[in-house]
Amino acid sequence: MVRVLLSIVVPCFNEEDVLVRFHDRVTDELGRLDGEFEIVYVDDGSRDGTLPLLRDLAARDPRRVRYLSFSRNFGKEAAMLAGLRHASGDAVVLMDADLQHPPELVHCMVALHAEGHDQVVARRTREGDRVTRTLTARLYYRAINRLVDVELVDGVGDFRLLSRRTVDAVLDLGEYNRFSKGLFAWVGFRTTTFSYENAVREQGRSKWSFGKLLNYGLDGLLSFNNKPLRAAVHLGLLLLVVALGYAAWIVGDALANGVDTPGYVTLLVTVTALAGVQMVMVGLIGEYVGRIYYEVKRRPHYLLKEAGGEGGNARDGPTPG
Repeated sequence: MVRVLLSIVVPCFNEEDVLVRFHDRVTDELGRLDGEFEIVYVDDGSRDGTLPLLRDLAARDPRRVRYLSFSRNFGKEAAMLAGLRHASGDAVVLMDADLQHPPELVHCMVALHAEGHDQVVARRTREGDRVTRTLTARLYYRAINRLVDVELVDGVGDFRLLSRRTVDAVLDLGEYNRFSKGLFAWVGFRTTTFSYENAVREQGRSKWSFGKLLNYGLDGLLSFNNKPLRAAVHLGLLLLVVALGYAAWIVGDALANGVDTPGYVTLLVTVTALAGVQMVMVGLIGEYVGRIYYEVKRRPHYLLKEAGGEGGNARDGPTPG
């Protein structure tokens, strides 16, 4: 079997408008590199014409183009995991199909990898982003890096090159609730980062709504530490001290001045505030319990309904797929 030096893993979800243009640009770029390459497309349950296009691309170049198709939409994390499992290259590049990850940067990644780096990470600038989104992102990363056990960098996403030993290390992490940005940071190895200008999406709209971004941010917060639970304990102790102090003040005032007008408003506000804090704590505990629930069920991360192209290095096994 021909040794593949570089694999490109491309998760796809409803990308029919841009897929052919992406493929032409990435193959032109890879054609300038020395050595063999392959492109592994992962169709994440697309509902448009993405899958027929992938079949056509694989039929035209079955040796270098392969595709996987999920039985339904399992999410980008599952698509990246499937691509990594089926990539056979000595190095693997993860990138999106919407051309917001410029294919021309692959050459720079390969050059930096040749210098001995296990991870070559592309960090996008936030030029062109809305001011509110930029400020929100900066506040999020500043806050989360005070809590999580790994360092997360603003502007750093999934667009990166991974060495084979880094890929193997990531695949050995079999957890169901996956936050790849944190997993890449957790495995470590020699890493370098370079910046590139933010590219505008050429077709369609982003799949990341505000709700999805919020859930993704919560995943990052809860996946790599239990500090929110510890913070809940500290908050509970603080509220207990405040309540005891307030009770002592009320008793002292009653002994000194007698019972005055009942504090209806104070009582109502206090009960409401404490009830809100308790609900937040219960929800926080529920998030962790829910993650344990999904982990112990050991369901596969995805199910394949179809695959095409030659070769490969599939690593699907009895552990979660």
